[in-house]
Amino acid sequence: MSIDEKVIAIIAEQAVLEPSDVTAESTLEDLGIDSLGLVESIFSIEEEFDISIPFNANDPSASDFDISTVASIIAGIKRLKAQQS
Repeated sequence: MSIDEKVIAIIAEQAVLEPSDVTAESTLEDLGIDSLGLVESIFSIEEEFDISIPFNANDPSASDFDISTVASIIAGIKRLKAQQS
């Protein structure tokens, strides 16, 4: 399973949707994911990929991690994984 597929599966699970309902252009708001769902998604992604996402749930806009769309989340995870190597 690719990074894209894994991230979409995690986000879909949080949104209680099928992965096919989640597109790269989807925003978390579009998917009905609230701030708690976002935090849970980030924890799940960190566990799945063994990375630490620089995200402050108390001040999301101050974060260096773009959560505006599913595609931006995937891009951020790929960047973090590349930095690990």
